[in-house]
Amino acid sequence: MSSVAARFKATSGRVHLFNLSPAPGSQSTQKRLGRGRSSGLGKTSGRGHKGQKARAGNGKPKAGFEGGQTPIVKLFPKRGFVNPNRKVYAPVNLDRIQHWIDQGRLTSSPEKPITAKELLLSGCIHQVHDGIKLLGSGAEHLKSAIHITPSRASQSAIRAVEKRGGTVFCKYYNELALRDCVKGRTDRTEAAPVRKTDILWYTSWRNRGYLSPTALSKMPLVHDRWKELSKQLLTFKTQEYEKAK
Repeated sequence: MSSVAARFKATSGRVHLFNLSPAPGSQSTQKRLGRGRSSGLGKTSGRGHKGQKARAGNGKPKAGFEGGQTPIVKLFPKRGFVNPNRKVYAPVNLDRIQHWIDQGRLTSSPEKPITAKELLLSGCIHQVHDGIKLLGSGAEHLKSAIHITPSRASQSAIRAVEKRGGTVFCKYYNELALRDCVKGRTDRTEAAPVRKTDILWYTSWRNRGYLSPTALSKMPLVHDRWKELSKQLLTFKTQEYEKAK
C-alpha cells in the first residue's frame, strides 16, 4: 500500500468521505526499473542480456511462433470443417418416458405437457444440450397417452404417441429461451425461428411444428404472438413477384 493510502486508511466507525480508502492489498507500488543494481531491476531492467525478448517492442512473440521455422500447426493437414450452425439434441426414447411415468416421476396433460424442464429435473436426461429430440425407439412399450413439447421429434415417435391418444408439438428454442424454459422464467419474450431451415420445420404440420396453422388450431394453450408469427413466416407462400421481361 502506498504511503498516501496508508495515511487515509479507513477506520471502524461511521463512513465519511475523508476516511474512504481502497481495500487492503488492492494497490501496490509501481515497479521502478533501471534505478541501480541494488534494486534488482537495474541496468537491463530484468530483461537479461540481448536476445529477442530483451528488445523493445516485440518482447513477446505471438503464440505458436517458433523462431521462423514452420509452426507445427501448419505442418499437420486439415480435414473437414466445423459447422457453426449445428445443433446437438438430447435424445429421449419412448420406452424411457414410459418407465419414468410408471415410477411416478413424470406426468403430463394437454394443459401442462412434458418439456425440457420436467425431463431434466426428473433425471430422464442429464443435459438439455440444444434441445430435446423425441425418438421412436421402444414404441411397443408405450402404454400411456403422453403430451410432450420437444424441440424435434421423429416421424415414428409422432405416430406412436398419437396412436395412443397423446400429442406432440415441436417448439423452437434458442440458447436463451431453452435456459428460461429449464429455469421456469416467463418474463422474457420467447425467441422465434430466423433461419430458413428452422422456419420451414416449425411451420410444417408434418413435423408437428407449433407455428403451423393446424397446430395452432389444435393446441390447448396458444399465445397471440404465435399466431402473428405464423402469419408472418408463411407469407412467402402466397407472395407473387413480377417476372423480368
